Amino acid sequence: MPLLEKNVSLRSYNTFGLDVRARYFARFASADELRQLLRLPEVQRREKLILGGGSNLLFTQDFDGVVLKNEICGLQILSEDATDNTALVRAGAGESWHGLVEYALDQGLSGIENLSLIPGTVGAAPLQNIGAYGAELRDTFDHLEALELATGEGRVFSAAECGFGYRESVFKNVLKNQYVVTAVALRLHRLGQPAGYAPNVRYGAIAETLAELGIEGEPTPQEVSRAVVHIRRSKLPDPAQVGNAGSFFKNPEVSQAKFDQLKAAHPDLPGYPVPGGVKVPAGWLIERAGWKGLRRGPGEGTHGVHDRQALVLVHHGGATGNDLRQLAQEIISSVSQQFGIELHPEVNIL
Repeated sequence: MPLLEKNVSLRSYNTFGLDVRARYFARFASADELRQLLRLPEVQRREKLILGGGSNLLFTQDFDGVVLKNEICGLQILSEDATDNTALVRAGAGESWHGLVEYALDQGLSGIENLSLIPGTVGAAPLQNIGAYGAELRDTFDHLEALELATGEGRVFSAAECGFGYRESVFKNVLKNQYVVTAVALRLHRLGQPAGYAPNVRYGAIAETLAELGIEGEPTPQEVSRAVVHIRRSKLPDPAQVGNAGSFFKNPEVSQAKFDQLKAAHPDLPGYPVPGGVKVPAGWLIERAGWKGLRRGPGEGTHGVHDRQALVLVHHGGATGNDLRQLAQEIISSVSQQFGIELHPEVNIL
């Protein structure tokens, strides 16, 4: 039976490094262990929080419920399809996402290399349809396995049933807090297959970084992954060194008319076409609004905005989650006043 602990600090379980506490805390390494925990009276009558890597959370207070840490492991190729040269890969929800990317590349499989070094666990990936550098989870997603908290029953969700959108899924709205992801299965390509398949290097600085790394011609998926890792490490702070949750805000989407209006006033404004409009980098808006590198708090500052990537809020130590939430609200207000665009947090605020 998994151990149910009382009054546990969550400081080492969230990448902001905020020292909040959980009334109860337990780990589970299988669906059966989770079912055992869900039968306990202390768990049944309290609010539950499923925790993966803690890389997409901002705690603003202690959690007066039960934190259940998902540590379900396992990486395997379920099947191969010779007709289109793909493989179905299954990963336990407690595996690290980047570990899955590395496993896929080691197995000669591609399709998620643009998502290299995204923090967090596999189980959290479908909740917000993680994405980066022109790729999203839904591009390769096949299905996931989940357990219903209320009944302990297992269920398989197809891509259509997950309702994926931009950093969205059914698990963030109508099914929020109702299911625990236990495993995810992806349909990945054998390297160089099918005919015409090639790694996506059109988004962001991937092509430029490949050139800087001396990689010429059509890059391999491993080389694309290497470039993405290089970019992320050069721009984003390591949570082990500076508390952060990666990108704090979603990139907003605006109409073509709104983008043309902004572009006339700000000729260097970047934009990426999406269905129904244009996606604008939130980091550009925040930086132009004057927030990049800001520090607040006593001494040299306890929290602020990263000095190399304005999309990232950072905790230097000594701040509270409410300090960071207040800063985020001020940034949202500032960007709205200057550009007429409403930013929305990508991080879950509790």
